[in-house]
Amino acid sequence: MKSFTRHIPAWWLYILGAIYPVWLFFQGMTGGLGVDPVKVMEHSLGKAGLQLVVVGLCITPLRKFAGFNLIKYRRAIGVLAFLYICLHLCVWLVLDVQILSQIWADILKRPYITIGMVGFALMVPLALTSNNWSVRRLGRRWNVLHKLTYVAAMLGALHYAMLVKGFQYEPLLYLIGILVLLGLRRVPARKVCRA
Repeated sequence: MKSFTRHIPAWWLYILGAIYPVWLFFQGMTGGLGVDPVKVMEHSLGKAGLQLVVVGLCITPLRKFAGFNLIKYRRAIGVLAFLYICLHLCVWLVLDVQILSQIWADILKRPYITIGMVGFALMVPLALTSNNWSVRRLGRRWNVLHKLTYVAAMLGALHYAMLVKGFQYEPLLYLIGILVLLGLRRVPARKVCRA
């Protein structure tokens, strides 16, 4: 597996990751997203950001239990997740709500928006310290800080679950999946291998 990942640099993920939002905005501008392109862009970017957070959470269990080492791609996946969620927020702020007083009112009055904003706020220091200089500067504190990823992931899934109307399985699957991935971090690898 090392020989496989050794020849594939992490930077290509940034290029691939940039394609989706560009394509999405192009579709929105050309009428390819239906009658409410702003909502489609907003929800699609948020969902893609959450999916990337889940992919990032999969990396440690894959290495721990399957020997599939994708650790070199974790930073790029995390940065792209933050980018998508930033774009999700920007679409909501600039294209959807637009009125500053209404934005603040929504944050205070709508629990799913409050939870989403807290999750986003937790991701900001993670994105700012996703560089080699911060890793060296913070030392062991870097690992402690980046455990905020777990809280942000749960808040993102909860934000999604509260956002959808009526009972839907998909948001519940995200919540369960994240809980399972976090739980696997506490299970010794040998116990899983015996099962």
